[in-house]
Amino acid sequence: MFKKITRVVWILSVISLFTDVASEMLYPVMPIYLKSIGFTILIIGILEGLAEATAGLSKGYFGKLSDITGKRLPFVQAGYILSAIAKPMTIFFTQPLWIFFVRTTDRFAKGIRTGARDAILSDEATPETKGTVFGFHRAMDTIGAAIGPSLALVYLYFHPKDYVTLFYIAFIPGLLAIITTLFLKEKKAAIAPSSEKVSFFSFFNYWKQSPAAYRQLLVGLLLFTLFNSSDVFLLLKAKDAGLDDTHVIGIYIFYNMVYAIFAFPVGALADKIGLKRMFLIGLGLFAVVYLGFSVNSNLYIFLGLFFLYGLYASATEGVSKAWITNISDPKDTATAIGTFSALQSICTMLASSLAGVIWFTFGAKTLFVMSGVMVLIVLVYMGRMKEKK
Repeated sequence: MFKKITRVVWILSVISLFTDVASEMLYPVMPIYLKSIGFTILIIGILEGLAEATAGLSKGYFGKLSDITGKRLPFVQAGYILSAIAKPMTIFFTQPLWIFFVRTTDRFAKGIRTGARDAILSDEATPETKGTVFGFHRAMDTIGAAIGPSLALVYLYFHPKDYVTLFYIAFIPGLLAIITTLFLKEKKAAIAPSSEKVSFFSFFNYWKQSPAAYRQLLVGLLLFTLFNSSDVFLLLKAKDAGLDDTHVIGIYIFYNMVYAIFAFPVGALADKIGLKRMFLIGLGLFAVVYLGFSVNSNLYIFLGLFFLYGLYASATEGVSKAWITNISDPKDTATAIGTFSALQSICTMLASSLAGVIWFTFGAKTLFVMSGVMVLIVLVYMGRMKEKK
């Protein structure tokens, strides 16, 4: 399998690993820190929602811009540099406008790099190795997502409530990511740059221009996203079932480790059995996990469910992007990925908002049962789609 991983894929994957170490080191700490400087839960929710919306929409714009200019590397480097710089800036001032600016900059940076980076990954693979390449990248990315909170837990164990220093420490892996981007070189564009003007929302036009198979796939992916709320709800359910904070964070790390271990081999298996078939297996696992969460209150069963949830992520995250790149024109790869990511971010916001309302109004069991059943319906819809050979 490793023979299919080129030097460029290795470099991009190591960059993602360093960046996720920095991001996930702060992920469990950010809401606690913001509350410590006077932010309410409501303001934190609004802040994160607006930041994520900005990131999502910017993915579409910069993906389109990358395709139009024929450039990839400047977007990748700018995105990782901005992200690394933004993290420690959170602690310089505590005014809400400053915090909003910094958090938005961090998420905006992700929008800058995502489409161009995934287009490079696509160019480094053949249609027969897309699952392997994207799976390997997701594995390295998720290893960082497991290392980050683990480091945060260890540091806070010895230095309780010293959140400020943790923000400075998170700059170190961010800096390593910046340095690693210097090993990348821009390849000569296969398609001449276009003079087309790009507005912030012009990527929406791609929906009309895209292949029918792309639109059909996106309908399924976005329907799934609408019933795939934030992982926070899974952690809250575990917490409500009686697990203490250490167990909840430990389960989150366990889930990321399972995801990291299986993303690469599952991606390689997807190339053999078909991207569509692997994605459908992932949807089935998701339904099992959510239906299981609706009735479980046992720690060991939660571990089993989070294990299956890690397998689900391995079978869908990288596979979906590989599938998209296989049915879109190579000259539009970044636009195709960016448009999907932008629409997915909007649906994710709606999904989490809807999940919160359902939980509050009808209870957690109703939320998990409804999500599991609706995803089974999405599975049937996507199962009827034809996969491009």
